[in-house]
Amino acid sequence: VPLYVEELTKTILASDILRDAGKHFELTGPLSSLAIPDTLQESLMARLDRLPLVREIAQLGSVLGREFAYEMISGLSAGGDGALQEGLSQLVDAELLYQRGRPPRAKYIFKHALVQDAAYSSLLRRTRQSHHLHVARLLESSFPDIVDTSPELVAHHYSEANEGELASNYFCKAGERSLRISANKEAIAHLTKGLEVLGAMPAGPGRAQRELNLLMPMGPALIATTGYASADVEPALRRALELCREIGDTDKEFSVLQSLSLFHLLRGDLQVTRRLSEQLVDLAKGKQKSGA
Repeated sequence: VPLYVEELTKTILASDILRDAGKHFELTGPLSSLAIPDTLQESLMARLDRLPLVREIAQLGSVLGREFAYEMISGLSAGGDGALQEGLSQLVDAELLYQRGRPPRAKYIFKHALVQDAAYSSLLRRTRQSHHLHVARLLESSFPDIVDTSPELVAHHYSEANEGELASNYFCKAGERSLRISANKEAIAHLTKGLEVLGAMPAGPGRAQRELNLLMPMGPALIATTGYASADVEPALRRALELCREIGDTDKEFSVLQSLSLFHLLRGDLQVTRRLSEQLVDLAKGKQKSGA
């Protein structure tokens, strides 16, 4: 692993067993006295440990992602701008981060994804969740443009913060947004993630409605990518129909019944199609009587 070799070389150069003799280095003691990290992770953490004042800054940056903006990390850092800029400069000098531009418009990139992983994995779970929660709230309060264009980013941070309800809401927004611009595979990915987050939560008020909100755009996204008669479409439509009836949402139930009847029609399941069509007629008559 080239990065490991590079990190090991820097560890040796920073140790006390080498003396700079101009054109070469000389050993000042036995090489066996140098503790060599067993893994790249240990080597990277050892470097961060030698920079204790900026390790927290690296950890905050790792929560934001491989690349992050100064204006984002400054909204999270507990210290002042002076301390933050000094800490970031140390990380850049240590070649753990690359810098583009100057604060407050600077952007920072971890030298390697493994550097980000090392900083991120060094966080305690509770601290990590707290940082993700702060990032999500910062995005909502100070970066509305990012929330509008990348709701999946907010969803990710709420998901990592163990805020399942908020995460599923944003994954739903991300799926709906992708569906509107015909990015159907992206829509399916966002909606599936939302359903996974929701599935890991205990049952509670509003869960059925949230699941239905995720399934309603899932149907059209699946139809657009796999076709109306694809076997992947039916489970989503069937579950959406169950939830519509559980909640009592007849408007959505009518829409789902239409899609489900067309699915069976295209597959040649004419008896099922007829039953579903009759349900559509009964639902329409019921709505007409109620004046809805």
